[in-house]
Amino acid sequence: MAKAEIAHLTETQREIMELIWQRGEATVSEVWEELATRREVARNTVQTLIVRLEEKGWLQHREAGRRFVYVAARPQKVSLGAKVAQMIDRLFAGSPEDMVTALIEYRGLSPEEAERIRTMIDQAEAAAPQTSKRKGKKPC
Repeated sequence: MAKAEIAHLTETQREIMELIWQRGEATVSEVWEELATRREVARNTVQTLIVRLEEKGWLQHREAGRRFVYVAARPQKVSLGAKVAQMIDRLFAGSPEDMVTALIEYRGLSPEEAERIRTMIDQAEAAAPQTSKRKGKKPC
């Protein structure tokens, strides 16, 4: 699925996904019981949210007797990446460079963090299609 096609998660949907990522799998009842320890929530509401997460492609299920057991259909990094992209769009007018500048100027980086980031940039450049490496030049 393309990055632009990743469905946005509400705060409660994200909370459900976090539970399922932590557990590996869960039933509606298990998710509801966990959420109910934090706040008042109806079981039917949790079931509806889980069904919607499955419709959006975040969850999938298998049948275990009369119950559905839900597992994440996407890794947690997909959710985090989508959230970061939203943050860049909202707070930095779509500019990753401005985000990195803010990080460096206001938080700073340790030498170890800077080196890991350099390695990640080198790997991303190596994996990028040749056309983007040529600064907009069209292939012959």
